[in-house]
Amino acid sequence: MAFVSIYLNFMGNAEEAFIHYKKVFGTEFSTPLMRLKDAPPGEGMPPISEAEKNKVMHAALPILGGTLLMATDMLESLGHKLVEGNNFTISLNADTREEADRLYKGLSEGAKDPVAPHDEFWGYWGTCKDRFGIRWMFNVMNQPQP
Repeated sequence: MAFVSIYLNFMGNAEEAFIHYKKVFGTEFSTPLMRLKDAPPGEGMPPISEAEKNKVMHAALPILGGTLLMATDMLESLGHKLVEGNNFTISLNADTREEADRLYKGLSEGAKDPVAPHDEFWGYWGTCKDRFGIRWMFNVMNQPQP
């Protein structure tokens, strides 16, 4: 079933923030924390330090009314710089690739930094900052194999 989530970016303290949010909302992570060391190395990506390998690649925590709060740690070593305006993304988790493509097509008209949906190790993913300055993410998760 399709859903919308809010995706937050942190500069190395995503785990601390989400442990706090767990207490505030009285909920548990919907999936285990994924760490950067859990991801296969990306082609052309620079190596990351041992300390950075333990940073959060992905966290997901249900909060109110079915809303899912998600997060990642940004890394200065990869050129990331957190500023107000890039510390959140609206994540559209579509049921199908076709739906993700349709949403991407509409929201990426006149967009900055568009990355068309494509295959990643966790599923089908893309992103863009629309012409109004809002960052959108498009996801279709891989289905578990029986």
